Formats: sequence, structure tokens, C-alpha cells
Amino acid sequence: NQRMLLDLMASQPRSFAVAVLAEIGMPGGQGSSRGLASALMSLLELDQSSFIPAHRLDMHALLESWLPGFKIPRREDYLAGGRWARQSFYEAIFGVAKNIIEDAERYMALKGHIQRFRHNVETDPIPVPKESELEMINVGIEYDKSSMPKFPSLPPEKLSEAIEKAKDLISSADRQGEIAIAELEKSNGKTVDSELCKTAIGIYQEAFDACAAVVKLDPLSFQADWFKQFYRRNYDALMVKSLYDNIMEDVDKVRSWMDALRRGASQVAQTENHNFMKNSSILLNKLNAIEENEPEIELQEESLPTFFANPEKHSQQELIDAIIDAVFFNKNEQEQLMKDPLVRLLIPNRPGHYNFTVISAMGVITEGKHGTELEAAIKRLYKERGITTIRADTGTARSFEFNASKIEDAIIAAVNLKKPFGLLGYSQGCANILMCESLLRSGTPLQQKFLTTSNSGLVCRQLLFSAANGSVHGPSTNAKVQRLIAMCEDFFKYQQGYFSRAFITFFLELLNNFMDSPPFQNFMGGAQSFFAGRVKSLLARGSASTSGAYLCLAWGYGKTHNSRVSGNDIKCAHKAERFGTSRLTGSCLRCSWSSCLHKESKWKGP
Repeated sequence: NQRMLLDLMASQPRSFAVAVLAEIGMPGGQGSSRGLASALMSLLELDQSSFIPAHRLDMHALLESWLPGFKIPRREDYLAGGRWARQSFYEAIFGVAKNIIEDAERYMALKGHIQRFRHNVETDPIPVPKESELEMINVGIEYDKSSMPKFPSLPPEKLSEAIEKAKDLISSADRQGEIAIAELEKSNGKTVDSELCKTAIGIYQEAFDACAAVVKLDPLSFQADWFKQFYRRNYDALMVKSLYDNIMEDVDKVRSWMDALRRGASQVAQTENHNFMKNSSILLNKLNAIEENEPEIELQEESLPTFFANPEKHSQQELIDAIIDAVFFNKNEQEQLMKDPLVRLLIPNRPGHYNFTVISAMGVITEGKHGTELEAAIKRLYKERGITTIRADTGTARSFEFNASKIEDAIIAAVNLKKPFGLLGYSQGCANILMCESLLRSGTPLQQKFLTTSNSGLVCRQLLFSAANGSVHGPSTNAKVQRLIAMCEDFFKYQQGYFSRAFITFFLELLNNFMDSPPFQNFMGGAQSFFAGRVKSLLARGSASTSGAYLCLAWGYGKTHNSRVSGNDIKCAHKAERFGTSRLTGSCLRCSWSSCLHKESKWKGP
């Protein structure tokens, strides 16, 4: 089979050989220098014992003929006694593979141009809400409407009236809510017992209906600043409401988790007060002193009783304040949430079952459709809301393309249910759902229909602790793997003086076979998905729908904690688009907004 491939490559132009080598490196279509280096090592030492000597190929000379200007390293030059014995054969091969991938950029671009349909070019304006269009007309700004999505036309007056009604109801609800909360704090009662609170909740629900009416008139209206602001307030308010209900109903281990989070926040505050965190060296000395039973200060954990373990001992508003203080990181955002009547009124979602399906894609380590992530919450969601959750059968440490194909299978299953669906991503799953959406959006008419069908299409996305901007895990894994391989080479060079050449050759063959094996290639392909360059490629060449919102749950317990524990800093986790200024990133930014910053670690949540 290898010989037939080589004969085919030899019969084609040089560019064909470069393309084949790039595809060997990463079948998904995005070149991987690491994968190609492993494949080249196996190809250069191809077993040709079944051919007579006259028919055997000099693989080094053949590759150099296809790749003018390249010098293909020979292993014997890097073994003990060779010309480059002090250098690493693998690193030399890796350098060649990297240059081949760079030469294949034109092929990759041509392949993408042929296989993917683009609805717009980069110079096309990004669609905006009708409200913004009307504002541009009023101030005399010219813009090209030819690339805007085609929605049913409506009189501008009708949309303007709907927007003004929604804004007036939001303002009226806020005023009534402030009055109700002031009265509630005096009486120390509950929202369900206050007539003023009931009145405010009724006006807020009218505001919700008015906003829904605006979206019905203009599907892009949720991109407007006033709409985003109100939606984000609702998002954070529902998060506080959910935590409050879980604490009162003693769901799972939420009470103990909240107490642990509260104690952790207090301990960090104590260390900051005593200048523990002036710099990393001072902090390390303090921690070492504590480990040696010579603490310079005792953290007063005992002074914090289990506040959430007995919620009936506290008033409703005290619990809300404690939840906000324990969960949210930024002091200014904490103050805004504590003052927001929408948060303090604890307005629930309307009862009943919802016509909706969730498609979940978990992180880099997952059991796919057999996973147990969020299992209890998913069961409650189905029982109380009738919402079905379909787990995408994504794999551990697999590439974007592989996981995107599994998410596509889940989307097909959701479309068959004849319900609208949303994409729920966690960590690397966020990048996987963006890749899947991009492939469907730029795919065949049938694939595009999966996203746009009116009664069963994509309506929103939820990004939990997103790693869509990459992570330090990828580059660090890549560097460690290369260092390990070079160390193994040095070790075997030293052993050449103690073992026979046949044994050393046998062991090198085992190493080549391992590095060229599917598990190793899959692992390196998964690690590559965390690279900044891989993310840039997705954002530069990807395509996404402008319908539906991106809801981003971000976290941050101090920048040092972020980069050390999870591998994603606050800026990376906050947005799904940190790199580049492509049309895709602009569209995503218009559709996305983040929750208030959280304290909890992405791997230590409830």
C-alpha cells in the first residue's frame, strides 16, 4: 500500500506530494507538524525487504526530489559515531515537517475554498439589528444592505413602538422593584408574601413578553445594547435564583459546596490583608512555613460557621447577599447585583414544559455519550421542564474535526425530535461546538438546513468555562513530548556501547511504530486543539450563524490561580473570540455576552 501511494505521488506534480504529506500529518485537514514528523520517521524507514535490492527506493532522495531546498535527515548521522551525534534526529525531522506544513498553506486554502461554502466575504458588513439600521438612516450613514440576512419586512414604526414599549416596561419594573425591595428589607419577609413584590414581578414578566415581541419582529434585536444589558441581568438573576432554590431544597451537595467556597474566599482575603500575595516568592515562603508547622498567621476558618448548612436561620435577603458574595468575584459587580431588584426578587422561569433540546459537548477528558457530567441536573431538567439533553459522543484528547463530527450526529438526532435546540459546551467542548457550527454553516444545503429550520434549528449557545481560545495545556504538552523524545534519543545513544545494533534497531522500530500509531496521533491532535494557532485558524476560516446568542460563563479567582490551576486566564475564558479580527469574530462578539465574573475554579464547580 505504501509503495502504491509513493508511485502515485511520483506520477503527479510536486504540489501533489506536498498536499499528500500534509494530509498524512493530519487527516482532519489542519496540518500538524508533530503528526507529520512521526509519519515521516516511519516513512523514511519503510520496510522494503519484500522488494529485490534493485527495486528498493532511497526514500531520502525521493523526498528531496519532491521537496527542493529540503535536506532530509538520515538517522545514522544522529546515532553514536555519526556526524550529528550531539543533535536530536527527531528535532531535525520535526523541523522538516514544520516547513512542509508551511509550504502546504496554499493547498489548505484551496481545499477550504473548494469544500466549504462561504455566505459572505470578509469585506461584507456584519448584520445589525433593524434598530441600528434606523439609527444609521437618521444620522445619514450609508451602508450596504445586500449582504444582510433577509427577514420579513415590517413598518419601522411598528418595531420602534415595540422597542419603546419594552424599554418603558423595563424602567417601570425597575422602579417598582426598588420600592418592593426597600419594603421587603424593612419587614424582613419573603418575596412571595409581599404584594409589592408580586406587582413588580408582574411588570417584569410583562417586560419579558415585550422583549420577546421585539425579537419576533427582528430576530437580530437581541444584539442591541439595551437588550443585551437586560438579558445579562436576567441571566445572573436566574443563576442566583437557581442557587437559592438548590440551597433551600438541599439539592446534591450545594450547601457544603457553597460553605467551602465562602471559606475559601475568606482565606484569600486574609492572605491578601497580610501581604501574602505581593509576589510569588513571598507566597511560596509563607506556604513553606505553614507546611513546617511554623505559621506566621493562622487562617481563621473556625470564625466562619457553616452559613448555608442551616438556611432556615437566615432571612431570604441575607441568603441572597451571601450567595452573591460567595460566588461572584468582582466587587463592583457584586454591588450591582445586590442593588438589582431583578436579582433580589428571585423571579423563576414560568412553570411548564419547554419545547427545547440541549446538545452537550464536554471537555477534553470525557466519556462522550456515556459521560456523567451534570447528570443530576440534566435529570431534573427533564423532569421539571421536559427538556431532553443529547450528549455528543466526543472523545478524550481528540481533534476539533473528530469531535465536531460527533456533535453533528447529536444535532441530527435533535433535528429528528422536531424541536429547537441549543449547544452547551464546556471547556474544550466550546471550541468543538463552534467548529461543528462552522462546518455545518459552510457545508451542504442539508447541513445548513440543520441550523436554520424554523421549528428545529439552532437558537442559542452556552459556553461554560470556555477553552475556545486555547489553553496552556496544549503548548506545554507539546514541549514536554518533544523534550521526552529527545531525552529518549540521548539515552539510547549512550546504550549503543552496551547493546548490539540489532537490539537498538529493534527498539527504534518499536518507538517509530508507537509514534505513528493512531492513539498517539489522536492524542497529539487533541493537544493541538489547545494551540493559539489552531484557534486562530478556526476564527479566520470559520463561519457561524448570526442568529442565537452566545452565553459565556466566565470565572476568575485571581490571575495567579487562573493560570496555574485551570490553564485558561480570565480574558480567554470570558470570550469565545480573543484572536484575530475576522468577520466571524465580529459576528460572535455581536451575539455574545458574559456573566459576571465568578470565583470558582472551572474544575471545582458544584
